[in-house]
Amino acid sequence: MNPSPLTGFSSVCIHAGHEQDPRYAHLTPIYASSTYVYDSAEQGMRRFSGQEDGFIYSRWDSPNFREAEAKIAALEAFGLTGPDGNPLVLKAKLHASGMGALSTLFLAHLKSGDKILSHYSLYGGTDELFRKILPPLGIEAIIMDLRDLNAAEDILKKDPSIKMMYLETPANPTLRCVDLEVLTGLAKAKNVITAVDNTFATPYLQQPFAYGVDYVFHSTTKFLNGHGTAIGGVLIGRDVELMNGPVEKVHRLLGANSNPFDAFMLTQGIKTLEVRMERHCHNAMEVAGFLDGHPAIATVNYLGLADHPDFMIASRQMKHAGAMLSFELKGGLDAGKRFIDKLKMCLRAVSLGTTDTLICHPASMTHYSVPKELREKYDITDGLIRMSTGIESVTDILTDLDQALA
Repeated sequence: MNPSPLTGFSSVCIHAGHEQDPRYAHLTPIYASSTYVYDSAEQGMRRFSGQEDGFIYSRWDSPNFREAEAKIAALEAFGLTGPDGNPLVLKAKLHASGMGALSTLFLAHLKSGDKILSHYSLYGGTDELFRKILPPLGIEAIIMDLRDLNAAEDILKKDPSIKMMYLETPANPTLRCVDLEVLTGLAKAKNVITAVDNTFATPYLQQPFAYGVDYVFHSTTKFLNGHGTAIGGVLIGRDVELMNGPVEKVHRLLGANSNPFDAFMLTQGIKTLEVRMERHCHNAMEVAGFLDGHPAIATVNYLGLADHPDFMIASRQMKHAGAMLSFELKGGLDAGKRFIDKLKMCLRAVSLGTTDTLICHPASMTHYSVPKELREKYDITDGLIRMSTGIESVTDILTDLDQALA
């Protein structure tokens, strides 16, 4: 695939997963074909039986999927080694959305009577999946503060029906962090599968596989794509055989596949991941410092501020505090609404990870489906504002925030 080893993260972003197109196009073309032909009946039989590699049907695979999948797997494994001391090899499977990837993860591993252990302040869609979709299937989610490591260890010992630990760190939108190394160790001691949502951090800032986790998940819509041009999700697994077998079967039968155009857009977006994240992180640190000292602001949740309760955990397992932050104005919800309405450059929109700065109100938008009593328990207050810091000139971002807070 590449004649020389790639030693830089940006080089992997750009070159990993790419194979020379048969017609010598610089970029892998968009393969807008629902199906693929065979040279003979025997070849078709070999492909369906797995004796020969090749494309069959675009719900299953396409050149565009493969390039994006290989690139993401290489980034999550960058610089890591497996138990045998060789470079870590991972398998990624692209999905139509993050929720599609989560559905594959859960349905490939859990059955009626099983439980998932997770923590406060999850993405609203994940929380709703836990509360509304999985329970009728007999799958229960236990939600607790997993920063309390003693409590986490205790419940894992007492409840053998817990089959998976699902972690979102940093969490959406409070930016809470949990200790990946310790929690993974506790889970492994009880043969519990560990899965991590790495959307906020990206593999540039955090590599959960370094701590022994089984799966990493991303909404590729966010920082990996980086431009807000396509919806997508990806599930990356440590056990390649399992990913190519039972997990792949669930993925195919759920019909949660991506499409060639979105996969193409994702591949192009990933190529600038490192340079974008450097600017995102720089700008977010400047914004957090500005907000932290502003008289109109009551609270700032940013992992780069030493007073964040999870500052030390984030410092250990992340390269930088990242691009995401949330904050609350002293005037609460009414002040927050006035602030959002006065913005001139920063955009009023959900989602995150795009080149432009996006600001939203979680309680009425991304987490509207979470009951108020649970939101408040998770510190997602009615006045909380979430901000995805873009890569615009930081001076322009600060100027816009300052005038909106006036």
